[in-house]
Amino acid sequence: MSRTEAPPLPEPLRVPVADSHTHLDMQDATVEEALARAAAVNVTTVVQVGCDVAGSRWAAETAAAHPAVHASVALHPNEAPRIVHGDPDGTARQEAREPGGKAALEEALAEIDALAALDHVRGVGETGLDFFRTGPEGIAAQEESFRAHIEIAKRHGKALVIHDRDAHADVLRVLLDAGAPERTVFHCYSGDAEMAEVCARAGYFMSFAGNVTFKNAQPLRDALAVAPMELVLVETDAPFLTPAPYRGRPNAPYLIPVTLRAMAEVKGVDEDTLAAAIYDNTARAFDF
Repeated sequence: MSRTEAPPLPEPLRVPVADSHTHLDMQDATVEEALARAAAVNVTTVVQVGCDVAGSRWAAETAAAHPAVHASVALHPNEAPRIVHGDPDGTARQEAREPGGKAALEEALAEIDALAALDHVRGVGETGLDFFRTGPEGIAAQEESFRAHIEIAKRHGKALVIHDRDAHADVLRVLLDAGAPERTVFHCYSGDAEMAEVCARAGYFMSFAGNVTFKNAQPLRDALAVAPMELVLVETDAPFLTPAPYRGRPNAPYLIPVTLRAMAEVKGVDEDTLAAAIYDNTARAFDF
């Protein structure tokens, strides 16, 4: 079995559910193929998330063309330092870039602001802080960008979609200081049970991805166990974070049932109950 081979279609869910965070533009299938496979297992709605200006434009266009797709637009936390300070080496997914300074960041944020005004754009994100890939020199640009996205989300009445990697305390600090939008979603929730209780008190949605199924992810399962049912979402973050037993192979929205069934076990509820709650929560979070 090849690591690059797509996992098989799981048993369909009986109750429709939504994938609250996916990257269709990074997957091998066409949008039409991805949506058809997802629909075949009763994943009827996806939120397509942009990570830079071009990806956010693509998300908005794709949502305009497909009723099953809603868009979220943003500069990823790692994108802000690249814009300001440049990236001489680039990455596997991104070309090298010259430093643009604060003016370039402001210009990119103005584009995100314009996209966020569109009706089929339901979220602003993924934004937040990522101390895993960005060193100390990039943190100021990240926080400036994060605060700008919070204002954009509030100005347009859209959900704020948070990327939080190795930065829990700082993300919570900025949200408290800037004032979180009415609907705030922690994408690929990565905190522990204690942080889940903090998020629950604040009314933040917590979206769980395929890594909740990993052997070493007991802290995530503990967080899911205490997260109130009305604040829980499910996502793929595809093509990343493919759930066990397919870890390491390409992820896609049609694999949501695998993660959802594992989550239902942790919550001690049947999968129909959880799927219905999650669909309802996702519709509330993204106002669709």
